[in-house]
Amino acid sequence: MRKIIVLSFISLDGVMQAPGGPEEDPSKGFKYGGWSAPYDDEVGGKVVQKELEQPVDYLLGRKTFEIWEAYWPEHAEYWPGINDGTKYVLSNTVTTSDWKNTVFIESLEDIKKLKNSKGFDIQVWGSSKLIQLLLKNDLVDELSLKIHPLILGVGKKLFDDGSIPAAYTLTKSLVTPTGVILANYKRAGEVETGTMGA
Repeated sequence: MRKIIVLSFISLDGVMQAPGGPEEDPSKGFKYGGWSAPYDDEVGGKVVQKELEQPVDYLLGRKTFEIWEAYWPEHAEYWPGINDGTKYVLSNTVTTSDWKNTVFIESLEDIKKLKNSKGFDIQVWGSSKLIQLLLKNDLVDELSLKIHPLILGVGKKLFDDGSIPAAYTLTKSLVTPTGVILANYKRAGEVETGTMGA
């Protein structure tokens, strides 16, 4: 069985839309594209680079795939494995691509079959609707979050009301010089409750 690992740049209020640049995803009038750029530093860059260098496959929503397809095939020197890893794309509207190692899937059942197959772990980048589908169906094994010290107020969010209650264990954390919290979490059973101080 493969692990599904969600990697996301998020604001304090959970917005994940268009961290990389103004034109990345301006849908619904989002005007803060590129909000993560002022927080780039060497410490965070090394962590992200290590994640990019891992031998993995990718699970993507259609919109994220279309953004990637227009950019990464010509810029793979920055992400050596992106052309070689298999890109599994959840879409009912797009079914073909010239980008090598791209496979289109159509349903939650296809994702479950993929997770239960043999192969590399699967990274999910961007793809807010896809992540919410995975969280709703308890298919996320790990979260690798880059939590930025700002509130955006609007935009596509990592979590919504459809996520199932789930506990996670912090496995690794680091704070960068610019104040970004890099936190890795592993799925850890059910939510437990109690009384503080009891």
